[in-house]
Amino acid sequence: MAIITLTTDFGEKDHFAGATKGAIYSELPDVKIVDISHSVSPFSIPEAAYIIQNAYNSFPKGTIHIIGIDSEINPENKHIAIKLDDHFFICANNGIMSMICSEIAPEKIVEINIHDKIQTSFPVLDVFVKVACHIARGGTLDIIGKAITEIKPIKNIVPYVNEDKSQIIGSVIYIDNYGNVVTNIKHGFFETIQKGRAFEISARNYKFKSIFSKYSDIVNFEIPEEKRHDEGRGLVVFNSGGFLEIALYKSNTTTVGSASSLMGLGIMDAVSINFIKE
Repeated sequence: MAIITLTTDFGEKDHFAGATKGAIYSELPDVKIVDISHSVSPFSIPEAAYIIQNAYNSFPKGTIHIIGIDSEINPENKHIAIKLDDHFFICANNGIMSMICSEIAPEKIVEINIHDKIQTSFPVLDVFVKVACHIARGGTLDIIGKAITEIKPIKNIVPYVNEDKSQIIGSVIYIDNYGNVVTNIKHGFFETIQKGRAFEISARNYKFKSIFSKYSDIVNFEIPEEKRHDEGRGLVVFNSGGFLEIALYKSNTTTVGSASSLMGLGIMDAVSINFIKE
């Protein structure tokens, strides 16, 4: 049974997500549809790129991923289908796939060219669904598009490193449901530049000199629970996706707040790491 996932900025109020599922079921009644997220911030390419990169490899090989973000076709925003890591991705060529493609080389990329056969103002429903169902039936990418070798990059995907490698400047690419702030600085990249040196992480007026392995490492469990007062304390971790994340321990936007709200950090804000000379 084929699996098709959906990642969009459609939200839950409108008909778009439901109509897309209905169109898929109309073509393939036995397919399995999985919602990854419909709560991507409108037109947020960095958010969508982060979500799909961290979700897709939990699915079986051969899964087909529809990504409906900024998908209206125009001369600068064509549609593509990619085979990568034995998965298929269908989306606009607007940078969404460049985060994954920077780490894993695509097996094949095509620019979708079936638009002359389809009248549409809703490309996710009319074009992406057709392509996904074609692939699910065993169809090849060559039938629905012409091969290309490059895709559009996403801006600021790679952190800046100064000439003497004493500083990394990254940017916020995602804010999760807890208000935790995720940067584009990955664990392996950090270690390559760090080379064992001490460091200081700066985000606006907040500074951190250590990175924890997990959130609860900030807690001293030798102190009685009623005396700890750990909720709301700021910390830095490399999250499950390997990205540097600034968080509050047990953050709650209605009580102790979150890293994003309390530190005033939003998408594309800078986070710097300064390495200390020995």
